[in-house]
Amino acid sequence: MHLNPKRFFVTGTAGFIGFHLARRLLQDGHFVAGFDGMTDYYDVSLKQRRHALLHEFPRFTSCEAMLENEAALEEMLDAAKPDVMIHLAAQAGVRYSLENPRAYINANLVGTFNVLEQARERGVGHLLMASTSSVYGANTELPFAEHHRTAHPLTLYAATKEATEGMAHSYSHLWSIPTTVFRFFTVYGPWGRPDMALFKFTDAAIAGKPLDVFNYGRMQRDFTYVDDLVEAVVRLAGLPPRVEADTPACQSKSAPFRIVNIGNNQPVELIDLIEAVEEATGCDTVRNYLPMQAGDVPRTWADTSALAELTGFVPNTPVRKGVAAFVDWYRDHYGV
Repeated sequence: MHLNPKRFFVTGTAGFIGFHLARRLLQDGHFVAGFDGMTDYYDVSLKQRRHALLHEFPRFTSCEAMLENEAALEEMLDAAKPDVMIHLAAQAGVRYSLENPRAYINANLVGTFNVLEQARERGVGHLLMASTSSVYGANTELPFAEHHRTAHPLTLYAATKEATEGMAHSYSHLWSIPTTVFRFFTVYGPWGRPDMALFKFTDAAIAGKPLDVFNYGRMQRDFTYVDDLVEAVVRLAGLPPRVEADTPACQSKSAPFRIVNIGNNQPVELIDLIEAVEEATGCDTVRNYLPMQAGDVPRTWADTSALAELTGFVPNTPVRKGVAAFVDWYRDHYGV
């Protein structure tokens, strides 16, 4: 039990990362009010199962509604009275933004605006928001650091997330809202999304189906295990930024606002991920090598020095260990 339980409001608690974060906060003895739209972007039953596990904790409450629904959001926050707001809900997926761009405008821009308005009206003690490594876009300077330019996003998804970073900074500056934005780097682990590479590779390997390998397997990603990411977010939640004379490079000089990379600081080639899946499943894969898809980048790599300086922690789970944990969950969950 946490000695000083706090009241957290978390959007996206039926999602992959939101579920893991909410469960960790509840295990630490905090109160968590969850808000999720249960969209059908992927299997809704997976989201419902995550929420069912959270509801086993008596300190968890939830509301099923879209963030664009201002009345539902306000009503939930009136009941929750949070000390900390953590905004994770978004329309995710790089490629899906090519198929359904309006979903990104509604969820990511309008939804985030509503969250910011509620944070302003309530004077919340700390607002934390999820962004993505995709905002680095066409940037070729590696590893990606928080002060690098992010002016050239390659997809609408990345553009909306970059826009929410700017919106959050303006609210922090105008209304003195302590705000931390974290840029996630390819998060994976148990309860992961079916649209992500690890899920697809594992499914294909076990079923004996061919798997699509883009950029002929030469892409590299900074795969970040979900438990490591949650540890970083929990630590940052207890460290609201302040405007100080000696401001870290990741922090604004004009607002209590910071941006922090959360990654493993170790790029892994896609072929190595596939080999880790083969090892964990005991199955060989049939690979269909393809060129790079529109909107993809060849490599991501997080500079995590700011995270280390702020929290004393950096993600460090080896990808083979993380993949093995995912495969164990996958086999248990789907009975294969």
